[in-house]
Amino acid sequence: MKQGMENDRAAAEALLTPAAVRASAHAMLGLARAGQLFHFRLDESKLDACAAFVVEVMRANYPTLDIPFHARWRHFVVDGEDRWQTLARSANLTDAREAGRAAYDLAIVSVLLDAGAGADWRYHDDRTGRAIGRSEGLALASLAMFAAGAFSSDPGDPLRVDADALQRFDAAALARGFQVSDANPLVGLEGRAALLRRLGEAMRAAPDAFATPGGALRPGGLFDRLLDQATDNAVPAPAILSEILLRLGPIWPSRLSIADVALGDTWLHPLSPAVGQAPAGYVPFHKLSQWLSYSLIEPLQWAGARVTDIDGLTGLPEYRNGGLFLDAGVLALKNPADAGRSHTVDSTLVVEWRALTVALLDETAARIRALLKRDAASLPLAKVLEGGTWAAGRRLAREKRADASPPLSIVSDGTVF
Repeated sequence: MKQGMENDRAAAEALLTPAAVRASAHAMLGLARAGQLFHFRLDESKLDACAAFVVEVMRANYPTLDIPFHARWRHFVVDGEDRWQTLARSANLTDAREAGRAAYDLAIVSVLLDAGAGADWRYHDDRTGRAIGRSEGLALASLAMFAAGAFSSDPGDPLRVDADALQRFDAAALARGFQVSDANPLVGLEGRAALLRRLGEAMRAAPDAFATPGGALRPGGLFDRLLDQATDNAVPAPAILSEILLRLGPIWPSRLSIADVALGDTWLHPLSPAVGQAPAGYVPFHKLSQWLSYSLIEPLQWAGARVTDIDGLTGLPEYRNGGLFLDAGVLALKNPADAGRSHTVDSTLVVEWRALTVALLDETAARIRALLKRDAASLPLAKVLEGGTWAAGRRLAREKRADASPPLSIVSDGTVF
């Protein structure tokens, strides 16, 4: 009995790795090549043209090809002003450790609030007078709330996120900060607020991971933890994800589990094969956790640490990257009527789409590097995504649909996409 439980736990933990995400996704791509998936056809002959289009977008966005990482920090830059850096300077965050904690506090909360906003929501930005939607609007809304101390229980220390404040957080507070109204609806409002409350609970349950010198339990405690665990001042990017999956695993809505280990953003598909210790039938993604991991790289670098094995993380299976491959014709629905239906995140159609997106991002990145005569060290996947596939997916969506919506309609609770 004990051996069986240990084997089950090992199987569960095997699904909580970027290696499992990549292996599972490429196994699904193999099924697509054999024509065996339920919902999608694959036309790899269009991958070269897709890669060339992404390069065109990359050159338009970054003419010198000096591309930053795909990370939340990009969304805090408006009209050339980096509002996070402006805030950090005005608050005199000169101590590297304290600046790192504050950056982690902001990034973690902002990314957790970054699931799809819906086509109708906008954030009205006082600084520019513009109404800004989607990820950029969500970022600015969360930054404004952070600057106002909305996530801190200490009025004298507003630029932080702590367990006490989060455990009291409700949808009404989030609605105020995100300017939600009947005329400005935000998808998954309660789901987002509940996620923040569960983050507060998770910090309470693991004080060793989240404790900070001032005594508060903060997401920024993970910054100290990663730095303290570094070997020769190097932090492997997959170690960031492992810490996020381990420490934040309890915050996700109750989904699949094995041996009482919550599997987070992992779903079922009957054709998914066993990969290593990861069992058959399961397809892991950890999209928000990986997006968060990408966003936690730069604060470590700002503090002087080296972040290694960045390509140990995978591409992000969300609707801009996935939409790129549908709109570019690399993928096609076997049943065209599916384009007019809404699909839940646990449907086999969405699981196939997301898995194929992860694998095809690897395939596309290889072609992009060949076109630009770069290697993975100089053009890691984090830069391909930013340059890149995400922007190309958005551009194609704008060209093909008046509202720039994704090619598939997904029913989301605000905690996946």
